[in-house]
Amino acid sequence: MATIDLSTPSQAAGGSSALRGYLAEPKGEGPFPAVVMIHEAFGLDDVMRRNADRLATAGYLTLAVDLYSDGGPRHCLVATMRAMLSGTGRAFTDIATAKEWLRKDERCTGKVGVIGFCMGGAFALLSANDGFDAASVNYGQLPRDLHGALEGACPVVANYGTKDRTLPGAAAKLEHALSELGIEHDVKEFPTAGHAFMNDAPVGPKPLRPLMRVMGIKPDPAAAPEAWHRIEEHFAKHLRGR
Repeated sequence: MATIDLSTPSQAAGGSSALRGYLAEPKGEGPFPAVVMIHEAFGLDDVMRRNADRLATAGYLTLAVDLYSDGGPRHCLVATMRAMLSGTGRAFTDIATAKEWLRKDERCTGKVGVIGFCMGGAFALLSANDGFDAASVNYGQLPRDLHGALEGACPVVANYGTKDRTLPGAAAKLEHALSELGIEHDVKEFPTAGHAFMNDAPVGPKPLRPLMRVMGIKPDPAAAPEAWHRIEEHFAKHLRGR
């Protein structure tokens, strides 16, 4: 498990000039299928690193790309959110750079999935038609032109929470769009869960956490294991061919 420098190819492609990522490598003999992981709005913190470690334990060479490499959340959050809303920008170049870095690595089989949480879930959804073999969208915001953004997408597994006040009805809308487009998918809304329910600890500034809990933004240890199981089954099918 290590922080790696991705800056050289990213600079040529117009991405973050100091692009970094956290690489979590499975134990044992490779090569392994790989996953690009995209962090929440609060950045590539310890909770996100543990998520990457979990995927590595499941057998996936996991690169958690840091979309805030050029200055941290304070300097990069607004531009990154604008990219998410517009569907274009530096963040997408950084995600593509991470994907290509994994595909060229000798430890990778060539199969690469994408997974994201919160803000990262929205990016994972928007990247699902950009050369990935499978996508996992976890409480990610939906784009305005949902059908257009999903055209040609890879198979998608998505996890949402009924008690998530930030994304009411998102699961049903995503399910409908994927069905209409004929894209293989598995979307579930968990009745007890809110936003960020797969985290193993609260995140964000401590003064804001009471408000976040009221908005349904908190871990849900009851729902998270099934959500992770669904992801692992999805990746096993589409990245391992099981």
